[in-house]
Amino acid sequence: QVHLVESGGGLVQAGGSLRLSCEPFGRTFSIYAVSWFRQAPGKEREFVAGISRSGGRTSYADSVKGRFTISRNSAINAVSLQMNSLEPEDTAVYYCAVRLVVDSSDDSINTSPSSNTNWGQGTQVTVSS
Repeated sequence: QVHLVESGGGLVQAGGSLRLSCEPFGRTFSIYAVSWFRQAPGKEREFVAGISRSGGRTSYADSVKGRFTISRNSAINAVSLQMNSLEPEDTAVYYCAVRLVVDSSDDSINTSPSSNTNWGQGTQVTVSS
């Protein structure tokens, strides 16, 4: 089990930027594949972006491609989601989720909510028009 701590959410105007951060409490992120999901009111939780254990592969939902960037920062043991050109449709609670990857050659990405073993508490992102 790993406890995830998210930060960086808030209120921003359309066209603005936010940077979300996810850190594991007391663990290293180097053995986990990490993804961000989001859930808007009345909607199902959906995949936003993911990064493989090595950091060599990333994946994005079509709705955020070219605007969001997921990255690892080994120096501070965190995974970030840089969100630019935000739109009101991006308003949601954003969750960090991880899956333990035992095989170091496994470069897969968690795109399904069910493939993740641990979740953060979520951070609210609100984009005003």
